[in-house]
Amino acid sequence: MTLSAPTPADPFTTLRPRLFGIAYRMLGVRADAEDVLQDAWLRWSRQDPTALQSAEAWLVTVVTRLSIDRLRALKAEREAYVGWWLPEPLVELDAHTPESAAELAGELSVAFMYVLERLGPEERAAFLLRQVFDYDYPEIAAQLGKTEASCRQMVHRASERVQQARTRFEVPQAVHHQLLQRFMKAAQSGDRHAIQALLSEDAQLIGDGGGIVPSFPKPLVGPFRITNLYWAVFRRLGAQVVYRMALINGEPGLLRYVDGRIESAQAFVTDGERIVAIYAVRNPDKLAGIPAMLPL
Repeated sequence: MTLSAPTPADPFTTLRPRLFGIAYRMLGVRADAEDVLQDAWLRWSRQDPTALQSAEAWLVTVVTRLSIDRLRALKAEREAYVGWWLPEPLVELDAHTPESAAELAGELSVAFMYVLERLGPEERAAFLLRQVFDYDYPEIAAQLGKTEASCRQMVHRASERVQQARTRFEVPQAVHHQLLQRFMKAAQSGDRHAIQALLSEDAQLIGDGGGIVPSFPKPLVGPFRITNLYWAVFRRLGAQVVYRMALINGEPGLLRYVDGRIESAQAFVTDGERIVAIYAVRNPDKLAGIPAMLPL
């Protein structure tokens, strides 16, 4: 059978942003999410759309179940991962691109994705379908092949675990952006006092080097220790280090370049006045898709 590429009017094309959003939130890696979508499209290409009650329900079900299977397969690999596992960052240098509007819509922050790693595959799927994509329980039950009661229980249990683990502040993006601009300026100039003043008393930094580049085996806690880390980078590398603002998983963040090459993507949680948490992805495998540094 010859498979034809999806056309703009094809339901798969129309639903692709949502399908990618489900797969990425389930897996945390763009390539894995794209593989799931490719597999789903191959199955879709063999279907007769007129025989389906709902193309969306069919596609969401296929993508969800494929993502669950892939996440189960990845479990052993992630358990053996060196250090802290953070998602591959989705980076946009232009906040107004179609990709940021479609793929980055909704709850997607690195902090949120980090918390999702505490959930089992089916529990994670049920939670995302209900809390992020707003599907009703009968739909979720059909998509997961479970009873409604079971899905309600999974969502309730997952919601409790997520609530306990996450730190959430409702901060306007403009405020978040302004705070990071001040932090970027302080880090770029090595101003220790300015850096420390922007960090909360219980601030923590979690780094993901993947065993490929150095990182911390435990979270770095406290403004003094975090400040010293940024100051040490400035002291050692000076003008070789350049920071750039970017959207990271839909929120303002920083890209750090050394000698023109991407060294880390840093996502931030802020209460609006100070930085509460920093998630620094340094694993080169997760940075390969980040655009080259652009001039200011």
